[in-house]
Amino acid sequence: MKKLTSALLASAVFCTPLMADPVEDTLILNEEITMVTRTAAPAHVSDVLDEVISGWHFRGTETRAMQADDFDNPGMIFVEQAEEVWNTADGSEGKSCSSCHEGTDSMKGVRAVYPKWNEAAGEVRTLEMQVNDCRENRMGAEKWKYTGGDMTNMVALISSVSRGMPVDVAITGPAQSMWEQGKELYYTRTGQLELACASCHEDNYGNMIRADHLSQGQINGFPTYRLKNTKLNSVHARFKGCVRDTRAETFKPGSPEFVALELYVASRGNGLSVEGPSIRN
Repeated sequence: MKKLTSALLASAVFCTPLMADPVEDTLILNEEITMVTRTAAPAHVSDVLDEVISGWHFRGTETRAMQADDFDNPGMIFVEQAEEVWNTADGSEGKSCSSCHEGTDSMKGVRAVYPKWNEAAGEVRTLEMQVNDCRENRMGAEKWKYTGGDMTNMVALISSVSRGMPVDVAITGPAQSMWEQGKELYYTRTGQLELACASCHEDNYGNMIRADHLSQGQINGFPTYRLKNTKLNSVHARFKGCVRDTRAETFKPGSPEFVALELYVASRGNGLSVEGPSIRN
């Protein structure tokens, strides 16, 4: 479906949606890495999507160009800040991230498979959860705020070394029940506007609404630098904003609900390249 219902138009005070298909373009990072930004939909969403498309295709020419060059990508400033933190000892154990993991290249491939089931903890973990586990239990340091600057910067650094690698989030085995929870949340209408994630990002991607171009809501580019607030934004901060926009009571970042939703949404982008830190409106 590519048109909003009249009831939704009335309740959301949206302008009449105009079609604006995703642009035909190729993202080549730093003139070296050709990124997969659209590909056949993974089997578990092939009943609703023929292909999965990065949000990069729904941005303007200048924004797309900024992401293609690290010198122009403002998100890389925060990656550089995280590089310093990576090598700085913190906590009672006198350790830094590099004490255990050495260089940041050791994180290559990590972002591509998160969220993932952690056997020892018996739970699905996001990258943020894993970072805080390391800080608390290996470094003897205080946990970072889930959507705080230090955390988002570090996740951006970990993401940056996996750019170009395909997202490959596992949804079977012990992670499946949480994936199912995330799927239910994705399709559940909430708030005064009675909108679900799918209302915009599945039923209406490609439409122009309120001068913005609705994407599929893929999260392969997170953390993402938003021109709107001129900072890096985490996945759960974006989820919180989306739920708030439906005029519903939102979940907390790091909550089981948002972890489940992240697992499901991340899996919808399986096959796309890791892009973070990306640039969006």
